[in-house]
This record gives sequence, structure tokens and C-alpha cells, in this order.
Amino acid sequence: MRKQLVASFQHALAQTHPAHLTQQHLPEETPALIVAVGKAAISMLEAARQRFAQAPFIAVPKAETGRAWPDASHGRILPASHPVPDERSVEAGQAILQAVSRLKPDDLLLLLISGGGSALMCAPWGISLAIKQDLTQALLRSGADIQEMNAVRKHVSALKGGRLAAATPARILALYLSDVPGDDLSVIASGPTVPDESTFADALEVLDKYRLEFPEVRAHLRQGLGGELPESPKPGDALFTRVENRLIGSNQTLLEAAQNYWQAQGYRAVILSDRFQGEARELARFHANLVQSIRTHGQPFRPPVVLLSGGEAGVTVRGSGRGGRNQEFLAWLGFYLGQAGLWALAADSDGIDGNTQAAGAIWQPDTWQRARGQGLDLKAQLQQNDSHGFFAAMNDLLVTGETANNLNDFRVLVVE
Repeated sequence: MRKQLVASFQHALAQTHPAHLTQQHLPEETPALIVAVGKAAISMLEAARQRFAQAPFIAVPKAETGRAWPDASHGRILPASHPVPDERSVEAGQAILQAVSRLKPDDLLLLLISGGGSALMCAPWGISLAIKQDLTQALLRSGADIQEMNAVRKHVSALKGGRLAAATPARILALYLSDVPGDDLSVIASGPTVPDESTFADALEVLDKYRLEFPEVRAHLRQGLGGELPESPKPGDALFTRVENRLIGSNQTLLEAAQNYWQAQGYRAVILSDRFQGEARELARFHANLVQSIRTHGQPFRPPVVLLSGGEAGVTVRGSGRGGRNQEFLAWLGFYLGQAGLWALAADSDGIDGNTQAAGAIWQPDTWQRARGQGLDLKAQLQQNDSHGFFAAMNDLLVTGETANNLNDFRVLVVE
């Protein structure tokens, strides 16, 4: 079963490889410029370069130590930092702004956008890079959801929230891979070519809600609120008549591929939702209650059944341990189920969960007993947000390396 859990994840990743998805949506017309940004940038670019070998390009992937990048003839590959932007992110953002501003109205700009673009393509507006780095870190640790984070980021950026589309006169075809629950294109990489419904006032409300001071950021946002700075382009703006935004892959696509895998193994497989959000701890409680209901009453599904779910959990960090939202989810799931246990896997589809090098972890029916046998106190480690330490000690981490994919969380629970 352990092998099947891993195989279902790998199968889903293979079926939703960014190059495969991108290839199906490329235009007939040769673009004047290709810009690929995000964790799947190189994979998406690979498909575009096969079709348009001579087209100039700029690619901004996540920097990876020791990685050999593909041939960059006709273009530039500018690796940058994620999840916190750095000087390389600013260099990439400026390079893109300069390149798209030189295009002409009859040119076609092909944008290949995947999750992570918010940090990788950075153009601070009204604040310094150092302040933006601190702001990003604070938002990540606050428990703010992705919509809230992006409401702030869009209003301190010259690229996000439709501003990239406003920076060029060219026609735009933007292909998006979604890493956000609900597949809202305005949220993916902070929607550089998508109308923005959030406002300076919304951004200030987020800072207030999570008690984030940042006086320089607040001063900039208040300038915008007072009409001294232009708002991000809104729905109905004429500039979007020359923009086509197209969703080409999502968390639902990933879950459906996994569902097909389990059905081929003879299991009934149910997708609960691709839109789960909230604290990983509470999502784990919900899933544990569902498992117990299935086992006790056969409701809402009779076992055996495989439960699949996605979305994007969050973790409000209070301890000093290591982990990620998927490891945290799985550890709490095991805690709530106790000795009953089950087979389960939770992982981030990009291969990197939180501040670790693991994609996620695996829970086995005997994990609780093995942990006690080793003298591990699961609850104490959870209170320190040290799910990674727990699974490392149990030898139950799932380590894949970066997958070149980014379609959000992947959870599978096998209820025998």
C-alpha cells in the first residue's frame, strides 16, 4: 500500500506535467516574446520552444542549487528566489517590464504563468526590497490565506494585479497553471494580466487583521487610498480587450488523474474537494471525523474507499520546529485517529513542503505504535510545529525533489 500511495502521486504528476498541458494550448501565431514565470516555468517553456524555436524568451524559474538550466540561445533564464523575493527577483521583474514595454500593438506576447510567480517576478512599488521581504515573511507566518496575501502584494508591485498587462501595448495570450483553491486567475502569481478586484483599502484591512505594523507599507497604501496613486486595473478596463487569460491545469486536474489511478487498481475513489483551505490542523480534524464516520456507519461512503482532496492548507506558526502544511496536516490526522490509524499520504505537488526538502509524508496504520515505541511525543512536536522532525524520526518522509509541477496540495486517505 505504501508503494501504491507513492505511485498514485507520481502518476498524477506525470499526467499533469506542465509541458504536456502547455503544448495543448499554444497559439498558431509565433509570439514576438515568450515570458515564463513560476515554479513550472522551465517545463512550460520547454513546450513553447519546441513549437517556436526562434522566438525570444525570458524565463524566471525558482533558483535551485546545482541545477543545470537548458540552453538559453534566443533568450534569458533568470533564476530567482521563492517564497521570499530577492535581488534576482527584482532583476527578473525589471527585465520583463523593459522587454514587454518595447513590444508593438500588433505583436503577440505569450505568457506562461505558474504558482510562485509572486515572489520570482518582483517589482517593488513604493517600498524597498528589504521591506517587501520582511512583509512577505510576515504574511507567510501570519496565517493569512493566499487571497489576503495577494491583496497586499498587488498594491506594492508594479507587475501584479493586471499591471503587467498595462505595461505593454501588445496582444497577450496568458496560459495559467493554477496553484490556488478555486482557480481564481487573479490570485495565481498575483494575476499579472488579470483584472484586480482588490483595493488599497482591502490591503490595509489585511494588515490590520493580522496586526502587521509595517509603517512604510501603510503609508504607501494610504497614499493609494487617498487617490494619490493609481489603483490596479479593474474589471471592465479597456486594456483587457487585448488580453486572453486561459486556465490550462489545476488541482482538480491533478486529483482526477489520481482518481483514475486508484480506480484502475480496483478501488472506489472519491474526490472530496479541490478547494479545502484553512488551518491544516482543522482540515485534519475534518478528515479524521470523516474516516471515523465511514468506519462506524458507512457514511457518507462505504469502505473500502479512497478519499482524495486538495486545495491549500495554512499553518499559523507558533513553534520553532520545521515542517510544511502537508506534513502538519498528516501529523494532526494521525493524532486525531490515534491507534486506529490508516494509510495516508499528503504532499505538495511542487515537491517542496514548507521550509523542508520533503514533498510531504506518509502515515501508516502502525505509525502511532511505532512512534510510542521510539519514545516520540507527537503532540509535543505538533505544538512546536515540528511535524518534519516527527516524520524524519519515523523514516516516513516523502522526498521527491522539485517536481517541475505546481498544482497545490495532494492528499490521499485509504479507508479499508
